[in-house]
Formats: sequence, structure tokens, C-alpha cells
Amino acid sequence: MVIQIPRGTQDILPGQSEKWQYVEQVARDLCRLYQYEEIRTPMFESTDLFVRGVGDTTDIVQKEMYTFPDKSDRSLTLRPEGTSPVVRSYIGNKMHGHVNQPVKLFYLAPVFRYERPGAGRYRQHHQFGAEVLGSEDPAVDAEMISLAVHFFETLGLKNLRVAVNSLGDTESRMQYRQNLVAHFESRIGEFCSDCQRRLEQNPLRILDCKVDQKHELIATAPSILDHLNEYSADYFAKVQQYLQAMGVEVVIDATLVRGLDYYNHTVFEVMFDSQGFGANATLSGGGRYNGLVEQLGGPPVSAVGFGLGLERLLLALEAEGIQLPIEKTLDCYLVSFGEQAKDETVKLLHQLRKAGFSCERDYLDKKPKAQLKAADRLGAKYVIMIGDDEITAGTVSVKNMQTTEQETVLVKDLVEFLKKGA
Repeated sequence: MVIQIPRGTQDILPGQSEKWQYVEQVARDLCRLYQYEEIRTPMFESTDLFVRGVGDTTDIVQKEMYTFPDKSDRSLTLRPEGTSPVVRSYIGNKMHGHVNQPVKLFYLAPVFRYERPGAGRYRQHHQFGAEVLGSEDPAVDAEMISLAVHFFETLGLKNLRVAVNSLGDTESRMQYRQNLVAHFESRIGEFCSDCQRRLEQNPLRILDCKVDQKHELIATAPSILDHLNEYSADYFAKVQQYLQAMGVEVVIDATLVRGLDYYNHTVFEVMFDSQGFGANATLSGGGRYNGLVEQLGGPPVSAVGFGLGLERLLLALEAEGIQLPIEKTLDCYLVSFGEQAKDETVKLLHQLRKAGFSCERDYLDKKPKAQLKAADRLGAKYVIMIGDDEITAGTVSVKNMQTTEQETVLVKDLVEFLKKGA
């Protein structure tokens, strides 16, 4: 019986993996410009990290985590999101004591959620995320949003829509929470079971419900923006001011709350409109989480971050017909005539690769004519032909596949000859 790939996962095959490498390199290059450094955390963590960090009222913790006991009966969970592990590492490695502050980090990592698979939605998917820890400057919030937009624009995406909102500080949210409960309480029975549970646990999440999003009470719910105290309102105004100065256009969406409990102040999503992808499809989201570091046992440090799924990003690029500038180059293909020449190609192939050339040869004992066809099919720039006569003379025959010109070159001069033609 053939063993099948697990549901909700995919193999990223040659031909596709090059696109992933390109997108990941763009992320790394942009993070270098913004002075973010890469962090790599374990694939699994203590379950308690996500229960405390993400929030026990979230769908992630209640429905979507891959949790299992290890041999010592400790509860472990495959990473369902990237922020909590970064904060755990920040605390455990005492990064808050580093000379250079704030600490600016990014990651490219697989995450795992047990949910219904769909287009661009996998149970193992991959995230690009960035976090800044150690600053409560609203300019950092604006920088985070601009980094996400810059990333998408660098890859050629247009028709982007950036939605922002403020969840305010603790004081603002408590007042808003009370008014939300009062607004929904008398008719909460008309909502789904998840929303009925959220009424007492986290009523803001009712605004984010996918089942009841068209219910009239959601449309008439009080706005968080009307409940911001002076500090929270000024903070949000500064974020918008900085974004305007950067030329990043945004829309204010008072219903935007995001799906994680740790957010406060700024939250945002970057959406994408495309006929082939759907309207207002979310590509990225994030926000500020000032209390999370302290909640997980660290000092009272402010932080902000975002994450985006690479699978959805690649689907968006495909929907827009964007061809990534990926070239699969082969500098040389070695063609041998006879057994002695075939043995000689092993040595020469190694020397050329050590000199920095991408090279290949035949491993299936094909006839010389078939080897030449393979070289053409692989797009080799040069074909290097070796036979008994060439071995005796210490030469090779080099054919430029673009010009079709062919020259005899001494083996000892081959590297220099190829470098001149590169």
C-alpha cells in the first residue's frame, strides 16, 4: 500500500521551491534594510506557552493546536503561531538587557494548525513574521505596517488595502468591553455557540465572527474608537500621522480586532483585491502586544509584530500573473566519448564546481548524441566535450550553446576561459 501525504500538507517540489527561495530571500533582504535580525525557535514548545500567550479563549487554543504528551508526560504543542515563541526566547535569553534597543527580529518558519484545508490554507503552513520588542513609540507600529506593505510591493503586488484599528489600552478596553456585553447580551441566543461563549470571555471576538458577521447587532455595535481614552487616541493619531508621512494609505476599520487575545493599541491587516483571488483577501496581519512579555514572565516591555502566510502570498502572485525573476542556470554540461573520457569527467566536474561553476554530466550511460540533447534541454551555456584524443592532448572542446562557436581549450586554462565568457 502506498503511504499518502497527511491531509492538509503539501510537498514543495523542484520548480516550485525556487519560488519559495526567491520570496524568502526578498524577505531577508528587506529585513536587512530595516535592521531586523533572524531568529529561529523550536518547532514545538510547552503547551502552556500558547495557552497563556495566544489566549485560552481563542479558536487556536481551543480547536486548532497539535498537542501531545512527551515520554515524561509533559504537554507539548507544535507551534501554531510565531510571536509567543519569539517572546519566550526574548525573555529566556534576556534580550531586554542587550545594549541595542529595541530588539528587532524576524523569522521564516512552519506553523501548524488543525483546521479545514483549503486554497492556500494548510495544516502545516509557513510564515514570515517580524517583531520589535522594547519600544512603545508609535513610529514602530507605522514601520511594521510599512515593512509588510514594502514586502508585497517589492514582489509586484498591487491593489493592496491596509486596514488599521486601535484596541486602546487596558482602561479603554475595559470600558468598551462592558458596553459590548450590554449591546449583545439580550439577543446573544441568536448568535453561534462560539459567540455565546465569547460574550463573557472575550466579547470583542464576536465582532470577528465569520458565522454571524452579517447580523444586525454587529453592524450596530458600539465602536472601540469612541471609547479610547486621551492617551490611546493620541497614540493612534500618531500612528496614522507617521503612515501618512510614509505614503502608506490606510482605511480605519473599527471592527478589526484580530484573532489573538494579546493585542492592544494598533492592529492592522493588509488585504488584496484580485479577480482571480477574491475581494479583500487578508495577506498579513499584526499589531501591538504591550502586555505579552510581562504575561509570560518577563519585564514590562512593549512590543509589536506581524505575520503572513507564504502559501497565500504565492497564490496571490499566481492570481495576478506575476512571474518571479527566477533563472535556473547551468554553466557547463560535460559530454564524454568513451569509458576513459567518462572517468575523466568525474575529476573535471569536481574541479569546475570548486571554481564556482554550475555543472552537470550524464549518469545513465547515454550515447554522446543523447548527452548533447540533455545539455540543450537543461539550458547549458557551454558544452564541454571530452574524448580519447582530448585526454591525450590535455584539451577539451568547448561549445558555446548560444553562438554555436566551438573552441579547443587546454584543460589547465579551462577555468579562466569560462570566467572570461561568464
